[in-house]
Amino acid sequence: MNKKVIITGSTGMVGSIVLELCLQSSEISEVIALVRCTTQKAHPKYKEVIVDDFLHYEPYKHLFKGVDIVFYCLGVYTGAVPAEEFRKINVDYPLTLAKCIHSQTPTSTFCLLSGQGADNTEKSKMQFARDKGAIENALMNLNFNSFYSFRPGYIYPTTKRKEPNLFYKISRLLYPIIKLLGSSMSITDQQLAATIFTVGMNGNPKSILENRDMIELNQNR
Repeated sequence: MNKKVIITGSTGMVGSIVLELCLQSSEISEVIALVRCTTQKAHPKYKEVIVDDFLHYEPYKHLFKGVDIVFYCLGVYTGAVPAEEFRKINVDYPLTLAKCIHSQTPTSTFCLLSGQGADNTEKSKMQFARDKGAIENALMNLNFNSFYSFRPGYIYPTTKRKEPNLFYKISRLLYPIIKLLGSSMSITDQQLAATIFTVGMNGNPKSILENRDMIELNQNR
């Protein structure tokens, strides 16, 4: 099989692992990463496209023909940017890309890295929940061949990194305890990336996968 993949957020904690899984797969022949700046990464089936504006994809539309899978792993942490910017990154960016890809290849599979607590009623008092619910709804309504949303709880980074804020510093220290609280609370970056990749490649009966669903899939692999 010669699958063509589009990926965003490929330099992030989860997206970078999804990217490596794509490059290792014999079923994927082409991987196009949409990035803000070059990473100098080299691989025979890897192509890097520098995007100046994630709300304007007209110059790149020709690249979206024949896309089999979209792995959308781009996002921003709560509190890292003002509310308006947060919504633009988490709703407007993915929806703009999805519409452009759908116009070229409506038979694509679209995989969205969402978050636990996403509220599809869009009425939550928490912006994170409203915005994640809003983008899930919008993407489902585009009627891709398949759409999957992944809602992780706390994502434990298996490789040490500089934590983005105090909450994540504390969560990393408390991970052994968080893990004991059950399969709905946490997942490792490796487990999450493997789930996103596997579901994107093979499909799943559920369109929305909660943390416990992803833990169960990893246990059964």
